[in-house]
Parts: sequence; C-alpha cells; structure tokens
Amino acid sequence: MRNVELTRKIESYIEAHQQEAYDLLLELAQIPAPSNQEEKRAAFCKSWLEAQGAEGVYMDDALNVIYPVGVMAENPLVCFVAHSDVVFPDTEKLPLTVTDGKIYCPGIGDDTANAVALMMAAKYIVENKLQPKDRGLLLVINSGEEGLGNLKGTRKLMEDFGHRIQEFVCFDAHDCQGVGIAVGSRRYKIEIDTEGGHSFTAFGNRNAIAYLASLIDTLYTIKVPPKGKTTYNVGTISGGTSVNTIAQHAEMLYEFRSDERESLEIMDRHLRAAVDFYRTKGIQVTVTPVGDRPCGGDVDMNKVQAMMDWANEASVRHYGKPHSFGRGSTDCNIPLSMGIPSICVGCYNGDKSHTREEWVEIDSLLPGLKFAFDLILHNLEEET
Repeated sequence: MRNVELTRKIESYIEAHQQEAYDLLLELAQIPAPSNQEEKRAAFCKSWLEAQGAEGVYMDDALNVIYPVGVMAENPLVCFVAHSDVVFPDTEKLPLTVTDGKIYCPGIGDDTANAVALMMAAKYIVENKLQPKDRGLLLVINSGEEGLGNLKGTRKLMEDFGHRIQEFVCFDAHDCQGVGIAVGSRRYKIEIDTEGGHSFTAFGNRNAIAYLASLIDTLYTIKVPPKGKTTYNVGTISGGTSVNTIAQHAEMLYEFRSDERESLEIMDRHLRAAVDFYRTKGIQVTVTPVGDRPCGGDVDMNKVQAMMDWANEASVRHYGKPHSFGRGSTDCNIPLSMGIPSICVGCYNGDKSHTREEWVEIDSLLPGLKFAFDLILHNLEEET
C-alpha cells in the first residue's frame, strides 16, 4: 500500500481531472464501434493518448491500441485492458442523454466507462513520467470482445506478448461484480437448405424454416452435462422469401457455454448428433463455426486468488465493499486458457448492459477512477 502522502497526491489529481474524465466519457461513448468495425473509436483513443504525450502508442493489426510502459526486449509484463467494441451495430453517432444522475447510451458502461478509467490512468503515468518497478506495463484499449469479435484483440495480444505476460487484468464489469473463472463458449451458424417452391403448386416440398424449427426444438430438449454450469441459446433466426414461398433457406446462430472443457465437448457431440440425424433425412445442413472462447487452462488458482485479494483491498477502499468474483466470459478467457493468472473487474455502477437503455451512475465514476488508478499504479514507481 502506498504511503498517505502519495495516496493523497493521486486522489487529488483524480478529483482535479474528474470533469475531464466525464467529458471524455461522453465523447467516446458516442463513437460507433461494432465488433470488427472498431476503427473510428480505436483511432480516437490512439490520438487522444498521443495528445497527452504518451510515447510509443501504436495500433496493431487487430485494432488494439497499445501503450507500452517500460516494455523492453524480453522483460516480463503485466497487462491491463478495456475493450473498445460495443454489441450494437450502429455505424453512426450513438444516442446519448444525461438525466437524473445517469448517463444513458448504448455501450456507455460496457465497456466505455471502463476504457475511460484506463485512459485517464495512462494520462497520469505520462504526466508523472512513471516507470514500472520490475515488469513492463501494457495498457490496451482492445478490440473484439463482444459477440462475433471472438476475442480477436486479446488473441493478438497473446500471440505477440503471451509468453511474457505474468498477470492480466481486464476492466469489463460493473457494480463490484468480477470474474476469476472463465466460461468458454462455442458459436455456430447453422444453415438448412431444401428444394422449396410455390406454397400452393409445390405444396409438400420440404420447408427449410420448418426443419430449422424442428432442429431448434431438438437442441432445446438436450440435457446439459452435470459437470460445471452449461447453457445453450439460439440467438438469431432468419430465412424464407415470401409468404407464398416454401422456404429454400433458413439459418440461425447457436451457442453453448460452460465453465468446464469436458462439458463443452459433450455439448459439441450433442450438436453433431442432432445435425447428423437431420442429414439422414436428406436435408442439407451446413454448420460453420463463428466463435470459440476457451475455458480456463492449467492456471495457478492461488495466484488468481492473490490478484482477487489485491483487487478487493482497492475495492473496499474506494467502493466500500469488495468485488464479488464469479464465472464469466471476458477477455480473460484467452490468458486463463494459457495458464496466465487473470481477473476481470469493473470501474462503475450501472445497469441494462447490452440494451439500448444502458446507463451508468455518474456518482460512481469518481470511485471507479480511483479504483482503476489504484490497480494500475500499483505496478509503477513514483516519487512522493
């Protein structure tokens, strides 16, 4: 823990820059950033960091914006990330309103508020010329966390730095809800094709929509494995041509999740068996993988617990209560699958994430900034 004088200095800085952080949040939140289309928001973050004087900031091929601090040839690293993408498909300015002590905007919390906390900590590091104690530091606004982004940003980070990263922390939660155990998932686009035809003159021909509905019903009768927690979901369906056409094509997006690798494999076998059954009827069924998030691997849970304890000390200091750590699907999935101790924490209070009515509580932003600074600056040297 830092001495009292240094703690006061940091908190005074945060309070003095509270309005700046608020204004940054409003600006960043309105920049569209669908998964796999984060270019505008990534470019803004890179330019903003450079305008603060951050040196060596770059954007990689996956649209991660990376600010390396004290990163040398092969020194070990600790990594902090917050993702730039949101679940919404908007490519124009996102709608934002402020009322009754809340900021409403799609993606305002998940993950914009967390990203702002990380960016403001980066600004402090630049202005105070801080250097790591014994490990390099990567501050990253990463891409592709949501949906079919398939964790592309973190995959790229692990490809480039994974052999050096000793700890990984993602800011992607809220209301003191954290994640320390990875929930893996597999996602598929499933398409059915039939001969179709006119609804009257070709009546009796096979209807792709009817067979897709039957396949969905079959998948929803599957008993989930008893080991761990396993879920499944059909998220979208589409198909057909018109009301008087026997559908030739129908498709859906299907996923299943589990915190146990063995259970993921069982669910995969269930899916393959169901698909094979419909193929025996002469139905053309095409299964295309569109996402694969791994469960945790051989990770030292004592080290993960130590990270949780460290985060909870900061959480109690700034929120008045510890984080509640559970299971989830976050950027931590990739490093945890590689045996890298990782946790996910949050820097705001709010609700309605993944809806267009999402909001954050304005009064929670200040303690969120202090919490983020506390975790990040723990790794840096600073003169009192």
